[in-house]
Formats: sequence, structure tokens, C-alpha cells
Amino acid sequence: MGAEPLEIHLEEQDLGRSLRQDVRTGLTAEEKWLPPKWFYDARGSQLFEEITRLPEYYPTRAERAVLAERAGDIAAVTGAKTLIELGSGSSEKTRLLLDAFTRHGDLGTFVPLDVSVSALRQSTAEIAADYPGLRVRGIVGDFTRHLDRLPAGGRRLVVFLGGTIGNLLPAERGEFLTRMRSSLEPGDWLLVGTDLVKDPAVIVPAYDDAAGVTAEFNRNVLRVINRELGADFDPAAFCHVACWDPEREWIEMRLRALRPMRVRVLDLDVTFAVGEELRTEVSAKFRPEGIAAELAGAGFTAHDFWTDPGGLFGVTLARAD
Repeated sequence: MGAEPLEIHLEEQDLGRSLRQDVRTGLTAEEKWLPPKWFYDARGSQLFEEITRLPEYYPTRAERAVLAERAGDIAAVTGAKTLIELGSGSSEKTRLLLDAFTRHGDLGTFVPLDVSVSALRQSTAEIAADYPGLRVRGIVGDFTRHLDRLPAGGRRLVVFLGGTIGNLLPAERGEFLTRMRSSLEPGDWLLVGTDLVKDPAVIVPAYDDAAGVTAEFNRNVLRVINRELGADFDPAAFCHVACWDPEREWIEMRLRALRPMRVRVLDLDVTFAVGEELRTEVSAKFRPEGIAAELAGAGFTAHDFWTDPGGLFGVTLARAD
């Protein structure tokens, strides 16, 4: 059937407005922060692809192992007619599901949602070419804002992979899952990937690799702000920090100022003391009973939970009540 023209709900000016708001809010907070979505310009996306291939970075390999083993079960249990992927990127792991659904014979439509027009245009064209019987309908949007734009009708399976749900703070996760449930019908399905709580000696190196790729990825957010907002950050004046919070059971990525500095961005003069930190990412780790409880609180019932052989990463299949 081929790829349909992209359905665009997010324009460049929307992204610019959102970036300005996040920068103003985060850099004027008592403890400075920026959301991780601004890592991902073309360079940031390339760096993240490098990260997923590093020996320390287990989540991508572990999640792929689960999907390779369980994709057939997911297709058989859900019988989905429409597969929707949030934050799709290249949809590489999703191909394991598409292959399984192709063998199962029920899937008619694939709907990837992503903020990047260029990435989505490329991935939808490639998937349409590789799965000629599939209708491919790309949506340019933000999964925190545009869940109401998901196509209705047919039995749907929404997939949210990569542990991305862990980048949301607990209250944000609750709000996201509640809105996700309100956009689905009873009997629709949600497949969500979650990194699991484990020894910090395994977790921390995944966010602080020996080659320094994650450090470069972390500093890339400053380059994005410099380019898009005319700021004058010196990325080399910040070092990368990854630390485990045992109480919250999440890891934080931060940028630590190596010297006192004053940065001009928008109409702000932002000062950093030596050693002051700017939080750029939270990545929560989950326990099986915790993710099941969060899903139940939003109106889902966990149907299946699977892990890779090492028990590093979990994938939950939940049904909308």
C-alpha cells in the first residue's frame, strides 16, 4: 500500500516555542535542569545510535532480545490490526514486531509517531518498501501532547519502547499513562519497555561509558541551545556526571561547571558557580510490581511481563480495561 503523506501536528515554530519555554523555565530554577528531548538533533541522534552499540549500554540489546523471543506471542495475543509506535525514530526494533504480525496475517496499518519530520519521512519510506502490503501512516507529533491524534478504529497495539517512559518523572508518567488510556478503547493494547532495578555497578557505566560517547551526547544539548537560541555556552567548560539515586531508583545525567561562568541565552544572564550542576536527564528503573501498579492506576491490566535472559530489561504487555 505504501507510505501515506505525513500527518503533521508539530511545526518548526512549535518546537522553537517549546525549546524557549523549557530553557527559560529550567535555567531559572533553583536547581537548573533541561529536558532530555533536546539532545536529539541530527548529531545527538547519531551519538545515541553509537551509545546503543557500546559494550556498557545493555538496554537496547536486552530489549531486542525480549522482542525477538516474544514478538510472535505479542502478535497472537493482541491480534492487532493497527500498530502504533510512540517516539519511533528508525523503528529498528519494531521490525521484529512487524515481521511477527506479517506472519500472523492480521496487521493492516503501521502508525509511527515522532517529532522529526526527516527521520519519519525516511523510516516510513523504508518500511513501506519492505512491507508492501502494509499501510504506513506517519504522524509528526509529540507523544506528551498529541495522543489524541492517534487513529481510531480496529484493534490497536501501542508500543513505547527503549525505556523512554523512565525519562518522565513519576507524576508525568501517571499523567501520560492516563492520557494514553483515554485515547484507547477497552480491549486495545499497550506494550511498554522498562529498564529494571539492578546493581548500580551495571547501570551507571551504561550512562558513563569509557569511550566518552555519552559525555559528548550530554554536552550536545548545550550545542543545540547555542545554535537554536544564539546562546554562548562553552560545552567544554562542563563535565559529564552520571549518578545513581538509590531512594528514587533512577539515574541522573548532569553537566557540572568546571569554572564560574555567565551564559547569555534568550534575554537571560545565567550564572554557574564552579561545581554547579545542570540536570539533563532522569532515567527511572522499575520493578515488575511497580510498573504493573502504575499501569493499573491508569486503567490498564498487565497481561504479560517478559525479561531478557539476564533479567536486565522488562517488556510489559497490558490491556486497556
